[in-house]
Amino acid sequence: MFEMPRPDRPENEPREVRIKRLAMRSMRRGIKEMDLILSAYADECLGDMEEASLDLYDDLLDENDHDLYQWVTGQFAPKPPYVELIKSIQDHISKG
Repeated sequence: MFEMPRPDRPENEPREVRIKRLAMRSMRRGIKEMDLILSAYADECLGDMEEASLDLYDDLLDENDHDLYQWVTGQFAPKPPYVELIKSIQDHISKG
């Protein structure tokens, strides 16, 4: 199976720069629905995340948009590392 190369993650990236990078990746997904869902989530939630949660979100952004959409909409269960993060995104959508 072909996997997309992972984007470079700068070492010692300042937190505010990292959050901006993740927010930009959230709104430039490829599927408009995921652009809308993840950019709204990023705008509201990234600033409050711990570093480990930012690492996980960064990893999530490497996943295929079709998979992400199916996880977020509950069509399929997410990969185990993302269960709580996907739940957080779903909660964000439902309160929106």
